[in-house]
Amino acid sequence: MPAIEVRKVPLHHVSDASELVKLIDDGVFEATRVIAVVGKTEGNGGVNDYTRILADRAFREALVSRGADPEAVKEIPIVWSGGTDGVISPHATIFATVDAEATDDLRLTVGYAMSEELLPEDIGRVAMVEKVAAAVKVAMERAGITDVADVHYVQTKTPLLVLKTIADAHARGKTVFTDDTLHSMDVSNGGTALGIAVALGEIDMPTDEQIMRDRSLFSAVASCSSGVELDRAQVVVVGNARGVGGRYRIGHSVMGDALDADGIWEAVRSAGLDLPERPHPTDLDGRLVNVFLKCEASQDGHVRGRRNAMLDDSDVHWHRQIKAAVGGVTAAVTGDPAVFVSVSAAHQGPEGGGPVAAIVDLG
Repeated sequence: MPAIEVRKVPLHHVSDASELVKLIDDGVFEATRVIAVVGKTEGNGGVNDYTRILADRAFREALVSRGADPEAVKEIPIVWSGGTDGVISPHATIFATVDAEATDDLRLTVGYAMSEELLPEDIGRVAMVEKVAAAVKVAMERAGITDVADVHYVQTKTPLLVLKTIADAHARGKTVFTDDTLHSMDVSNGGTALGIAVALGEIDMPTDEQIMRDRSLFSAVASCSSGVELDRAQVVVVGNARGVGGRYRIGHSVMGDALDADGIWEAVRSAGLDLPERPHPTDLDGRLVNVFLKCEASQDGHVRGRRNAMLDDSDVHWHRQIKAAVGGVTAAVTGDPAVFVSVSAAHQGPEGGGPVAAIVDLG
């Protein structure tokens, strides 16, 4: 297995890939060896957030311009999460293979796969769970991971429901989970997370009735995003393996609620950094590459016993409010607002909280 180089770069505007080009031109890695990108764009984060498509096109065109095969570039999983509410800054985390001396120490490895086509009637149902679980297992194998305990982060992108696909299902005599296209984002993410949890042995196969209802079922490593730009599940499995070499390692934990900064610090410790009992951003000393979080407004409308109005707000959707809140907590921990914080965390981490993964540079 080749070693993995991972770098975080800013987006200077919505269709900017200049920092990716600079890394290639500086010889950090070759365009032909980029295997995945996970990033945040500055759109509304909703069904009609086309900033994801603009960023996707920019990055793929940049790779082609630097010598990558256009057909191969089409297959690279590039997962964009829309919405940089609050202080969250648009950025991308790029994963590429490089040559490095092998080591018996656990080091970062990445595998990716595409699921079978997800039909509109599959979304939020057992059929989706099964298809996603199968793709996760393929991605694990490609990453060289044999122990599920070494999987610390699974990033996915799946289709959600739009009027066209809802009509298609109805025309074929099928039903869909919901006719609400925005709610279908939560449903797609939740069904995908359960597929990850099944693949990793975190839960048994759920029933249709449990999906989006039984929140005791969750994955501690799932980070699921959905959009209009694809009809299959893109699956990127990130974990650690021996014999790959490189400088990076990943760990994970969970936030128990929206204010759980300790959960973020625990993910960093899990990745291999020694930290004091009460750490400060300066203790990271530039060794934290990035953190990846999912968040969700607690369904009971409370955080630590205090009532909030996010779920009753008719002016600003709770997706944007909780993302901004958790983004602020995360940036305060890392000292860097370029953090990957994504909303809609059904079945991803405990209810009202969410999973956290951290990648560190061990030198």
